[in-house]
Amino acid sequence: MIATSPDIDTLARRALGLVGAGGRTIVGIAGSPGSGKTTLARAVARRACELAGAPLAVHLPMDGFHLANATLDALGRRDRKGAIDTFDGWGFVALLNRLQSELDHTVYAPGFERTVDEPVAGAIAIEPSARLILAEGNYLLAPGAPWSAVRPLLAEAWFADAPEEERVRRLVDRHTRHGRSPGAALAWARDVDGANARLIEPTRDSAALIIRSGGPA
Repeated sequence: MIATSPDIDTLARRALGLVGAGGRTIVGIAGSPGSGKTTLARAVARRACELAGAPLAVHLPMDGFHLANATLDALGRRDRKGAIDTFDGWGFVALLNRLQSELDHTVYAPGFERTVDEPVAGAIAIEPSARLILAEGNYLLAPGAPWSAVRPLLAEAWFADAPEEERVRRLVDRHTRHGRSPGAALAWARDVDGANARLIEPTRDSAALIIRSGGPA
C-alpha cells in the first residue's frame, strides 16, 4: 500500500502498464463520498487515452447501479440513499464480468444523472476498442457479498483519500448545487454520507495505492 499525490500522468502510465495483450483490464478506484474518486477516474481515463493515442480507456462509475428512487421508496431506504444496500451490487459485479468476457461487441452500462438524481440505463457505451476500464465507487473494496466479488476482478485497486473536513465541504457544495438547502446539505453530508464513510474508510487497507486527491469531487 503506497500513499501518493494525484500525479495524473504517472497514474495513467501505471494503469496502462497493467493492460495485457488481447484482454480488458479493470482498475478500481474506491473512496468515501466526496473523496474525489470520480474526478480522479475521469482524469486518469482521459490522460491514458492521450498517452495511447486512442480511445482505449473508459471511466465507469458505480453510481449507475443506484436503485431507482421509486424502488428506494418501496424499500423504505430513500432517506439514506447512497448506503451500501441502496445499490444493485450484483448487477455491478455482473457488468464487470461481462466487460472481461465480452470483447467483440459494445457493452452498454448505466450512468447516473445528478440533475434528476436517478440512474440512466445504457448511458455509457464501452466499445470493443476499450481495453482499460477505470471503475470507481464507494464500495469496490467492501467485504461481504456481492462486493467481495469485485476485488478479484480488478488488476489493481486504488483508494482516493481526502481529509474529512474537505470531503464534507465538497459534499455540502454538491448537495446545495443539486437543490438542498445549506442546512439540509450539511445534515446529509454529516449523517448519511458520514455513516457511509465510516464503512468505507477501513477498506483502504486492501488498496495498492492511496491517492490523496484534490479538486472538486
